[in-house]
Amino acid sequence: MPQVLTTNAVILCPHMGKGTSAPTNPKWSVGGGVVLLENDTGVLACPFVAYPCVGYRLRSMGLNASRIDGRKVILATDFNQTLTGLPLTMTETHKVIDNSAPAPIPPGQPAPPLSPEMADMTKPVVTCVPPTLAFNSVTMQPLTLSATFTLSATHPLQWVLTLINEPLKTNVDLTNGLPPGLTLTPSGGAWNDPAIAITLTMTAAFMAALTPGLSRFFMTGVSRRGLSAGFEMVLTVS
Repeated sequence: MPQVLTTNAVILCPHMGKGTSAPTNPKWSVGGGVVLLENDTGVLACPFVAYPCVGYRLRSMGLNASRIDGRKVILATDFNQTLTGLPLTMTETHKVIDNSAPAPIPPGQPAPPLSPEMADMTKPVVTCVPPTLAFNSVTMQPLTLSATFTLSATHPLQWVLTLINEPLKTNVDLTNGLPPGLTLTPSGGAWNDPAIAITLTMTAAFMAALTPGLSRFFMTGVSRRGLSAGFEMVLTVS
């Protein structure tokens, strides 16, 4: 049985805000903690005043067949995000022997052995060059700016790029390269090779529309097991 997620788990947003989960079905508990299910929610005590991560809604990656009353059980390794699109770190303390099998198991057949993807417990590595950029909205200079995110993982699954606009207090998923004036090469979030480089390019018109202040571009890389890591590139608009 894999390590399921319970109300005892330490759930943190990237700003180290602690989460408190609200279970909706108390039928199964482990070590005194209620097992959490898909669509259970939680709130985050996020210290990031400019635009805090207020909460999360849990999603299953479908890596295990365990269900309660037809609802998927959340694993401690399932990739999950805050409501603002940033990755959650979820840590459980109860001990298990993880003999997970791909879900669903064919009827009447034994579970296949654990695949290399499911045995991989190493988080991806994500970096960005340069880590900071600056744009002057008065002079409209420079005309373009770019940064390159580099991601590596033995068994990659996907990447997600989220823009946190501090002045406007908004978050936007940029994985597909929208809005106009911003391009990603490549775009779309597919991650098939162990190492990938994703270049973000922004025009002066796009950056001027961000309004003065800080805009944070958060890149998240996710492995097939659901483990994630992120890196934040910060653009200062003056």
